[in-house]
Amino acid sequence: MKLNLPFEVLYILHLLNKNGFEGFLVGGAVRDLVMNFEPSTIKDYDFTSDANPTEIQSIFKDSFYENKFGTVSLTHENLLNLMNQHYQLPQKNLGYLLITKTQQSNKIIDLKNAKKIHASLKDKAITKQSLKSTENNLAPFEITTYRSDGEYSDHRRPNEVIFGKNIKEDLERRDFTINALAISVDKEYLQKIFSQKQIQEQYLIEKNHFELIDYHNGQIDINKKIIRTVGKPDQRFAEDALRMLRAVRLAVQLNMDIETETYSAIKLHKNSLKFVSFERIRDELLKILVSNNPAKGIEMLDQSDLLMQIIPELYQGINMQQRGHHTTDVWTHSLDTLRYCPSKDPIVRLAALLHDIGKPPSYREENEEITFYNHDILGSRIASRIAERLKLSKKDCQRVFILVRYHMFHYQEYHSDASIRRFIRRVGFENIDDILDLREGDRLGSGAKKTSWRLEEMKKRIIEQLNQPMGLEDLNINGNDLMKELAIKPGPILGEVLDKLLEKVLENPKLNSKKQLLEEAKKLLV
Repeated sequence: MKLNLPFEVLYILHLLNKNGFEGFLVGGAVRDLVMNFEPSTIKDYDFTSDANPTEIQSIFKDSFYENKFGTVSLTHENLLNLMNQHYQLPQKNLGYLLITKTQQSNKIIDLKNAKKIHASLKDKAITKQSLKSTENNLAPFEITTYRSDGEYSDHRRPNEVIFGKNIKEDLERRDFTINALAISVDKEYLQKIFSQKQIQEQYLIEKNHFELIDYHNGQIDINKKIIRTVGKPDQRFAEDALRMLRAVRLAVQLNMDIETETYSAIKLHKNSLKFVSFERIRDELLKILVSNNPAKGIEMLDQSDLLMQIIPELYQGINMQQRGHHTTDVWTHSLDTLRYCPSKDPIVRLAALLHDIGKPPSYREENEEITFYNHDILGSRIASRIAERLKLSKKDCQRVFILVRYHMFHYQEYHSDASIRRFIRRVGFENIDDILDLREGDRLGSGAKKTSWRLEEMKKRIIEQLNQPMGLEDLNINGNDLMKELAIKPGPILGEVLDKLLEKVLENPKLNSKKQLLEEAKKLLV
């Protein structure tokens, strides 16, 4: 085994050693190194040391300490600033160390094919891209003093934290054996690296220059592809109930199985998940959804009885048969839609899972036919409540609502250009690709083909209409104009007139001139 580590990680270990303290790389990064993950995919490095928080902060001046658990955080940028004072750092790929490059995916609506795009939509496209790029910010380095946790009375956090004496005590408090690994790097080797002015981006470290500490057979479990708790699972889950959800998340992320005793303990302690905040539950659920096998993750949550604690509404779809081209019940179809949804965005995948959540309460049998009238409308309201329960941001709650509400969109070749513009307006330009991804998952999850000639024609027509005004901000008139020219006073009537003017412009973009809009406004006020 060899280690491929970035210079930042080695520098943290070096500074701890240089100042007379022990330093170990711990946690998920060690696990991923043992599993031979590509170095560029490991973005979260944690450390433990016998140095206390005050001593750690005296070494890393720009670090911050905001909790009572002995964890000091240090951003990549601050560490680089510290190193820049003494070393010549690699410039070629330095950007990776601050922000991971955004993976460019093939978008369904390819703006390059649009002959012209309205200025307001360009702004939204830029905003959307910039938001995606910031999502990949690397987590700060975390350096935690050795600790051994006290009693847990609330199934969430220890009543007190006792600083430990050595690495063995620290690893005993870890959740799973595959995470209870630590690495120390030879002090002389680190000194040799950082006695030079020129620093490499990565260092390949031979076995004789580092030690892998493994008191709980984590390597064996990695090789067996098993998730197993450190010590008794009943105790681990009683301490922190979120660990049950984390076990499922790790299983789908790493393509592992949960060990039998650990799995049984999850089912036994499932009700203690109620002691965990939905913010923490949300974070684990979104990690499951963004994994390479989100449908398997939901199935595991179901089989372990955890899903009932999180999204019980899904169970109403079990054994609920459907009509037409559907060959499975609502529950299975929802899982299959999630399975085949091509988006990597966890919010889109959540919407895919929930897209038919309105079918059970709208189920009707009429003349031996099954109907789900307005299930999209009812489902969007249910999905919004679930999103709010999961403590998603207002923006993401709105995205879930829109995707579920309009997932039943349909297209015919005789539809007017105005109807295409209204569709873009309703869904929102920034959500067009997402709702088309959901539609692809919905089709494949129903046993249909990935796309159809109608859907492909609709995509082309969407692109053709991207040069037209879509929102109030695109009107060549505003509230001040109406108040000045038509003596309208501020109030609800102003917004109503602007909304009606937008509808007219969506129908006929040629009306979008100040003169013509004023004339239309006069007619509306008569």
